[in-house]
Formats: sequence, structure tokens, C-alpha cells
Amino acid sequence: MIPRIFTLTLKSTRPIKGSSAQLRGFFATKFNEYNLLHQHNTDKFIYKYPLVQYKMINKTPIVLGINEGVDVLIEIYDKYDKIRLKNNVYEIVEREISYKNEDFGLSDKFHTYSFETPWFALNQENFTNKYQRMNSAEQKELLRKTLVGNILSMSKSLGYTVPEQIKCETNLHPGIGRMKGVEIATFKGEFMVNFLIPDYFGLGKSVSRGFGTVKRCSL
Repeated sequence: MIPRIFTLTLKSTRPIKGSSAQLRGFFATKFNEYNLLHQHNTDKFIYKYPLVQYKMINKTPIVLGINEGVDVLIEIYDKYDKIRLKNNVYEIVEREISYKNEDFGLSDKFHTYSFETPWFALNQENFTNKYQRMNSAEQKELLRKTLVGNILSMSKSLGYTVPEQIKCETNLHPGIGRMKGVEIATFKGEFMVNFLIPDYFGLGKSVSRGFGTVKRCSL
């Protein structure tokens, strides 16, 4: 499968302080008529893999569009001169855009990826009542199965049928993140999988808010 991908990188006159969720809030509010920007349709949440995703990486805002999300971003990416993140307003002086088609799907060899932003893999109940009560080998297997499940779920939403088994190994460590003011369990690190994932695609929960952003590691 070869999805269409549009990557928008915004640059201001000063370092941008804010979260991926605040970036999402700006676009969702300013361009509310586009459902793909906020994952809602008449106040109902759209439970599908987000085709527009918001990232804040090294204080740089990145907006990713996939397939139909590309068309939305092409329409609105230059329709504003400033962005407001919480109480701060930033003048946008440069928009770096990339539009390409990239391979996605099962591969005949393994590829290594890093989580550029924390992976929100387990809800608090599963983390507390399941993960924390396991030994290290069981924890590793749970994360491996969860990651494979995330890739399968992403594939299904994008209309790709995985023809054979996904094989995966992880090297991850737990951390603490925040979502909507609440602490959540997250993971960072690397994983190796026989699957091609384009840079900045998100895996796991709350992908549209910037969690679980992956990037392929250089050879």
C-alpha cells in the first residue's frame, strides 16, 4: 500500500512553547467545518485512525495529513498568519511542506523505529492492575502484543489487509505523561518490526494529540 502523505512544519520568530493537544485545539477551532481536523462529527467522536495528526517535536509544530487528510491540509495550511497555543500567540514566518507517496505495510525485512513522542499504550487500569503485576518477560510480551495490535488497527483503518504475521521486538521503558491534566503511563524507546511505517505516523491511544509518533532509525 502507498498512502498519500502531507507534512506541514511551522516555524515562528521564537521558540514555540505548547503541546500537541494545544496545536490540535488551534486548528480544530479555527477550521471547525473540517471533521478530520478534530475527529468529531456532529458532536460524536470518530473512532478511526486519525488522518490528521498533530505533533510537537523539539518545540516544532508538525501537522501530518494522510490520504483524505492531505486534501484538508492543502486547503487550509496557509490560511492563517499566527497560531495561538493556550495564552501565547506565535507569528508563523515559515511553512515547510512535504507531499509524497510512501510505502506502508508488511516487509520482507525488519526495520527499527523510535518513539519520538511517548507511546500511550495502556490505559491506567491495565497499567496498574496488569502491567505492574507482571514480571519483566511478561511485561515485554504484553507491550509486544499491544504494539502489533496497534499496527493491525492502523492498517485496518487505512484499508490495508496484513497478509502475514507481524513480528516485533521492543526495547521500551515506562514513563509518565499527561493528557487533559491527568497523569498517564507512557513508554519511550525503540522497536523492530517487519513492517514499513512512514515517519511521524502515530501508534496507540490519542494519536491525534501527538502520542506515539514513530520515526525510522537511520541505518
